[in-house]
Amino acid sequence: MATDETKVPTADGERDAGELRVVLGRLVRRLRAEHRFPISQGAVLGRLDREGARTTSDLAKAERVRPQSMAQIVGELEGKGLVSRRQDPEDGRRILIELTDQGREEISTARRDRDDWLARAIDEELSPDEAATLFQAIELMDRLSQFESQTR
Repeated sequence: MATDETKVPTADGERDAGELRVVLGRLVRRLRAEHRFPISQGAVLGRLDREGARTTSDLAKAERVRPQSMAQIVGELEGKGLVSRRQDPEDGRRILIELTDQGREEISTARRDRDDWLARAIDEELSPDEAATLFQAIELMDRLSQFESQTR
């Protein structure tokens, strides 16, 4: 945890933070290159897989896109047989979007492909000590991903 004296980033800290952002961005783009479908569709499929059925409006809010854009994404996924619509059993006026069996299979295969690529890259590019260091950093990067700035 940072003390009051270390809350203001130093020039080196800002440079290092910038380098981390660039490298993480590059890694994310490389992993996205392993996607089987467009990023927006993959994000929706992943969210439905993790969180279960949602309305188009809920998906739009979660993905921070306009409801019209999400309706288009859902329509494309439905056309591919990856999602289906059903009435909400608690509120018959609402329509829930959920993964089909084919959608579950596609998202599982896509995750497996990305995980396989990353595992191969780690095995081939890093020494055992470097890989251990990388895996130790996962918890730290997860904490950073959840940080909420007080100045926002």
